[in-house]
Amino acid sequence: MIQRMDYTHEPRRNILCIDVKSFFASVEAAERNLHPLEAYIAVVSKPENNGGLVLASSPMVKQTYGIKTGSRVYDIPARSKIQIVEPRMAFYLKKNIEILTIFKQFVSNDDLLVYSIDESFLDITHSHKLFGTAEEIAKKIQYLIWKKLNLVVTVGIGDNPLLAKLALDHEAKHNKTKNFIADWRYETVENTLWKIHPMTEFWGIGSRTEARLLRMGISSIYELSQFDVRVLKKKIGIIGEQLFYHAHGIDRTRLSETFVPKSTSYSKNQILNRDYLDKHEIEIVIREMAEENAMRLRRHCVTTSLVKLTLGYSKYVEDKGFSHQMLVEATDSSRELIASLILLFERHYTYQPVRIINVTYGDIRPKQALQLNLFEQPQNSIHREELDKTIDHIRQRYGYTSLLHASSLVRGGMAIQRAKLLGGHRSGIQK
Repeated sequence: MIQRMDYTHEPRRNILCIDVKSFFASVEAAERNLHPLEAYIAVVSKPENNGGLVLASSPMVKQTYGIKTGSRVYDIPARSKIQIVEPRMAFYLKKNIEILTIFKQFVSNDDLLVYSIDESFLDITHSHKLFGTAEEIAKKIQYLIWKKLNLVVTVGIGDNPLLAKLALDHEAKHNKTKNFIADWRYETVENTLWKIHPMTEFWGIGSRTEARLLRMGISSIYELSQFDVRVLKKKIGIIGEQLFYHAHGIDRTRLSETFVPKSTSYSKNQILNRDYLDKHEIEIVIREMAEENAMRLRRHCVTTSLVKLTLGYSKYVEDKGFSHQMLVEATDSSRELIASLILLFERHYTYQPVRIINVTYGDIRPKQALQLNLFEQPQNSIHREELDKTIDHIRQRYGYTSLLHASSLVRGGMAIQRAKLLGGHRSGIQK
């Protein structure tokens, strides 16, 4: 006997999950007066490097050459129609803001959830009297974005965010005949959601979770929906119970309910252009990243009481690296934080080639008054704080690279290159 859910008391809202088709590549196509669905464009990070990463490719590139996000420069045929372009992250963010402005014509800020730079959820439950049915609103949004930005958007519609997202990923993105719109409801779960295969294609199931489910004898979303929820919760915990209800299309999330994390941290991560063998060069990058992160603390008027240093070693050595942290007196001082991170580095570095550096500040709290050090003259503490503020002000006004330590200009320094990045990729803005 098939186990079905009674959806009588489940929330029924009208949720849109909207995705810009091949966002980065489509933006580049539109800028070249090309149709985004017909252009041959690949946005590539570090295209001069044979191992450069494809961040986005237009639909025709995927269809004709099989080049997609995650492919490498060496995968792109030498004689092809593909235009290789460098990412312009600042420009893409600008376009994203323009898209969000269109969304806000239909919903309030509380009913809009930005899921990523190219994907958002809209709760249009209270928008029908003004703008029509869910499908009519979806078509209006598509038209406005095409008219203003020449970008194609796909829309999943559902009773909740889960169904809208699954409708987007598994039907809307691939269904041109329906104008890239798909509508999944509780009543269609058996014919839509239960057909998703493999399980890793289902929202929230990764390879590790799939492996655990397979060990329990569950090999499909349908089998997951028919399993004993009590056993799932016992074996996998609250995630198992959540997956059971998701397999029935049930998701009680409300976009307007804001989640406030109990704690936060500030982190900087750097993948180096090469393996760093020189200890002094590694130190330079740690100092740069520590100072950049300290600037963020001061900009938000907070302090940290925990510093963490993570080094990832080269793939050519057996040792993977280390991650260590230490407690410090609450501070936002560049000098004190650099000293603590260098101490961690000195204690734990094993003279292996380094490829990844991460600097994290935890235990973030609002800044109170200036903490004076018993082992330092009060005037010196005040002077250092004023110096940090002055440096921050100059960099905020004229750009980060307007004031650099001399060490950032020697071999190994990454501050200048990092200032040109946004989201880990080239911003497209000259600094």
